[in-house]
Amino acid sequence: MGNVCEEHIFSSIFKDNSKTVFNYIYYKFGNEEKANDAVQEAFVKLWENCAKVAPEKARSYLYTVANNLYLNVIKAEKVRLKYADQHSNSINQESPEYVLEEKQFQKKLDDALDALPENQRTTFLLNRIDGKKYSEIAEMEGVSVKAIEKRMHLALKTLREQIDGI
Repeated sequence: MGNVCEEHIFSSIFKDNSKTVFNYIYYKFGNEEKANDAVQEAFVKLWENCAKVAPEKARSYLYTVANNLYLNVIKAEKVRLKYADQHSNSINQESPEYVLEEKQFQKKLDDALDALPENQRTTFLLNRIDGKKYSEIAEMEGVSVKAIEKRMHLALKTLREQIDGI
């Protein structure tokens, strides 16, 4: 296998990982701008250290660097996660009662997700929104698959307690 310093290998690593690293940080930060900054900075650091990082280690290096950047920023400010209302752009032909119920449910869900500990929220969103397997999330977080299973179990338990119909 080649070297991360080779442009086509670096480019391939970027193409394969930038979106997931972005989502990973976005779910933690709840801020697109900060997530973009962290991803860009992580890739800059990878490029600066390309001779020291083996291509097969590049992905975990990116998650580690991006996560450390996140931790540094989070120390400076406490950020609440905002979720885009996925239904706001769709034209809805439903009854006003249905629309109201849906908005109330979305608000309940947002509040419940907000209240989860950060590691449970991140695990839940990576699994349910990005379709990541527990093993992939465990690799990103640097923990065991068992730990991810426990986080997911606790997140689902909490969400079920707070919201009917999940």
